[in-house]
Amino acid sequence: MLQPPPSSPQIAVVPAQRVPTRDRDQDAPWHTEAVCRRDEAGLFFAPSKEPTAARLSREEAAKRVCARCPVMVECREHALLQPEPYGVWGGLTAAERRVVLARRRRRDVELKNAARATGRIAAAG
Repeated sequence: MLQPPPSSPQIAVVPAQRVPTRDRDQDAPWHTEAVCRRDEAGLFFAPSKEPTAARLSREEAAKRVCARCPVMVECREHALLQPEPYGVWGGLTAAERRVVLARRRRRDVELKNAARATGRIAAAG
């Protein structure tokens, strides 16, 4: 089982320009408005040797916090772009983020293949 990094789990500091939003002060980083900053960080990161039932319960509780967060989309995109290997970020577990990334990679390949096919058809026409 993967373990969180040895340092204390905190919200990572990232540049504010990742995913701008229209209602927020553009000088403040997105994570300053994260609801999880007011909650226990342990809710978002697995302790070592956590039983499966406890992990699922903890992850669901973390996702409920994420669901009411005004910066959930920015957090999720940060975790997908980094990529963050541990914890619940933007309402997704590490395993769920891997699935999203795999789907994005497949979609990108399909789009490139479609563009190539369209280019060949146009060149032949």
